[in-house]
Amino acid sequence: MTITAIKNAVTEVLPPVTSEAYRQGMSSLAAAVNVVTTNGPEGRAGFTATAVCSVSDNPATLLVCLNRSASVHQVFKNSTHLVINTLTSQHQSISNTFGGKAPMNERFQIGEWVESATGCPRLADAAVSFDCIITDVKSVATHDVLFCQVVDIKQDPEADALLYYQRGYHSACKDA
Repeated sequence: MTITAIKNAVTEVLPPVTSEAYRQGMSSLAAAVNVVTTNGPEGRAGFTATAVCSVSDNPATLLVCLNRSASVHQVFKNSTHLVINTLTSQHQSISNTFGGKAPMNERFQIGEWVESATGCPRLADAAVSFDCIITDVKSVATHDVLFCQVVDIKQDPEADALLYYQRGYHSACKDA
C-alpha cells in the first residue's frame, strides 16, 4: 500500500482537525521566540517566528517556517541567506515589532543590529544567533519551509530565553 493510499484511508476514518482546534492545541506547545532577518536584493527584512527547529548537526542545519501570505515572503524568497536571532526576555518589544505591521525600516530601529558574516542583520544581544545560507525551500500547505545551513553562531551563554506559551510571553531562566 502506498503512503498516499494509507493517508486517504486514514482521512476517511479520521477527518483532519479544524484549524481552530489545531491553533488551540499549538498554544500549549511552548516555543522559543526568534526574529529571522535577511539582507537580500530587496533590502533588509525580518519577521518573528516560533516555528524554528534543528534538522541536523552534520551539516549544521535549521529550518524555519514562513507563511506565504506574510509581507516579507517575497523578500525571503529572493534571499540566499538569513540570521535566526533567538530572543531573551528583554526583547518582547522587538518580537512585537517584527511580528506586527510596522514598516521594515521601523523594525530595525529597535534593538542594536550588527552585520553578520553573511551580511544579514544580527541582533547584538540575542541569546544566540545562527547565521545561515538557505539551501532548500519546500512549500507545505500555507507555508514555505526554509532549510538553512549554519555558517556562524554567536551565543551569549548567560542569556535567558523568551518563550511563547498559551498566547503569551514567558521567560526561561538558566538554572543557577
